[in-house]
Amino acid sequence: MTDESLSPSSKSHGDSVFKGLSTGSGVLIVVILAAVAIFLIVQAAPALTHQDFPLGDGSNGGILSYVGPYLFGTLYSAVLALVLAVPIGVGIALFIALYAPRRFASGLGYVIDLLAAVPSVVYGLWGLQTLSLILQPVHRWLGDYLGFIPLFGGRVSGTGRSMLTAVVVLAVMVLPIITSMCREVFLQVPDRQIEASYALGATRWEMIRQVVFPYSQSGIISASMLALGRALGETMAVAMVLSAARVVNFSIITSTSSGTIASNIALSFPEATGLTRNLLIATGLVLFVITFVVNFISRWVVARRADFSGAN
Repeated sequence: MTDESLSPSSKSHGDSVFKGLSTGSGVLIVVILAAVAIFLIVQAAPALTHQDFPLGDGSNGGILSYVGPYLFGTLYSAVLALVLAVPIGVGIALFIALYAPRRFASGLGYVIDLLAAVPSVVYGLWGLQTLSLILQPVHRWLGDYLGFIPLFGGRVSGTGRSMLTAVVVLAVMVLPIITSMCREVFLQVPDRQIEASYALGATRWEMIRQVVFPYSQSGIISASMLALGRALGETMAVAMVLSAARVVNFSIITSTSSGTIASNIALSFPEATGLTRNLLIATGLVLFVITFVVNFISRWVVARRADFSGAN
């Protein structure tokens, strides 16, 4: 049946059904999000008011003292992963959108997208069994020649299980998000602007700097923020790769690295009981709030440039 043969009433009925399904799905998402927030707040309430948790170093403290080092490790590993993944992801997206032949570009884009379907446990096993061994010489080289920099100071990990390995694993995991979103934004750049830049004598790289990057700026930022949210909540891969502790350590090549909130919950929750379980849920609430803020900032950046950007 073609569209011409459909009566106005059947079209109106179909539109109403689609509108109802879309509205219901949106409301359901909000309800689920609110339910998760209420559950976390209710379960975390006993820990939020308690100020006498054992911190593992012989001292006691409240929720902020407990979650502080894990919060540092979460933000530190996610930001470092973003520093590594964003330039690579943007470069791959530029190559696919503006340099590669169409057939090769579509195949390469498909392979990059498939990385998002790999379970995090597989990434964790790869990082633990393969990547950590590959990066051992890199750890030693960084310690020998750049050890005077706090980022590469301290005793070098002999197993390769360090923040550096975890950061590389996280960067690979968020790479498909950055690449796919940036690729779509680059492909939305108006052809007239590209042709006008070429007509003025610009080279391809000059055209990218003058036209593609300004048009795609908010799209790149939103892709990076979405990848940051993904890295903040990663659990199993980090738990398997990182030799973590409740410490604040800026060095990325030592065996004693700062743990993350998600990995600490995954490793500690099965044996936790009573107030300790409430404490772990409270740290989950902290991670929930941080992730919500990151996504809110991302949407705000996109909305600011919605009228003259390819982010939408």
